[in-house]
Amino acid sequence: MKKLPLRKRQAVSLSPEELVKTEWLQPEQSLPLVVRPAVEGVNLLTWATGHQSWIESQLWQYGGILFRNFQPQGAIKFEQFIQAVSGDLLEYSERSSPRSHISGNVYTSTDYPADRHIFLHNENSYQYTWPLKIFFFCAIAPQEGGETPIADVRKVFQRLRPETRDKFAEKKVLYVRNFGDGFGLDWSTVFQTNDKRKVEAYCRCHQIEVEWKSGNRLRTKQVREAVRQHPRTGEFIWFNHAAFFHISTLEPALRQSFLAGFDSEDLPHNTYYGDGSEIEDSSLDEIREAYRQETIMFPWQVGDILMLENMLVAHGRTPFVGSRKVLVGMSQPYSGSENLG
Repeated sequence: MKKLPLRKRQAVSLSPEELVKTEWLQPEQSLPLVVRPAVEGVNLLTWATGHQSWIESQLWQYGGILFRNFQPQGAIKFEQFIQAVSGDLLEYSERSSPRSHISGNVYTSTDYPADRHIFLHNENSYQYTWPLKIFFFCAIAPQEGGETPIADVRKVFQRLRPETRDKFAEKKVLYVRNFGDGFGLDWSTVFQTNDKRKVEAYCRCHQIEVEWKSGNRLRTKQVREAVRQHPRTGEFIWFNHAAFFHISTLEPALRQSFLAGFDSEDLPHNTYYGDGSEIEDSSLDEIREAYRQETIMFPWQVGDILMLENMLVAHGRTPFVGSRKVLVGMSQPYSGSENLG
């Protein structure tokens, strides 16, 4: 795992109009590309509006851009920045983690307890449709920890053994979720409705199998790809929640609590190969190690905006001390079938 200190910075170049400069947090690391103002008073929103193509090309190349040291931002300006560089923001649908609504389609990045790790994942890769872009804004930096670790999933894919990649590519991933058993989000929160017919209609449109259980409980199953080709670059990527949702990835105390209280088919989340067979422990260990080897971390600074190409870079969260407020917004829905040119 590569944790990047702030004191080492390497200037690389000046970007268009010489209003901003690009550099690295570490000379040997190209993720994320860091964009800073080269002169005082640069308005990030104005500059970004005029340089959308440049931003997009850098994002495809590096996977992530960290905008740092610009004029103070807030939730509204954060939303305006996303709209300027990437279009309308997406609603947080088919939810898997607790979040608080801030404004528009801006949310807190997660409301999980501060002492919990959140494993790396590409946002909504288990869904029929996912965002191509995800943005994070640091409103309050934690006293300690609370980083948003990131990893290039092109490199994660390359670290895996060919036989592991091939098996997942052939069999895909089955995601099984259970709602209403006292842990995790209930189905009305996940699907943002109390109407079972609307849940069923949504699931039909998104290729999700629905099973209503006694006591107003719900089980869903969906099979998704594990390996994809990026629609722009053509590169193969490791794009799934196979390890993230698997019971073995939970921290030991929480895992034991779930296993003591639930049969395997009733766990809040779990994953299998697409044919329903168990994923080998050795393969899950290999996947987690590949993420670990490619993980990069850096401390948040107030005002930071981190822009990620969601199909190229996974993200997570480390435990933290003190207050932490990191906002998130997503854009550009994609289902894998569109031709992006």
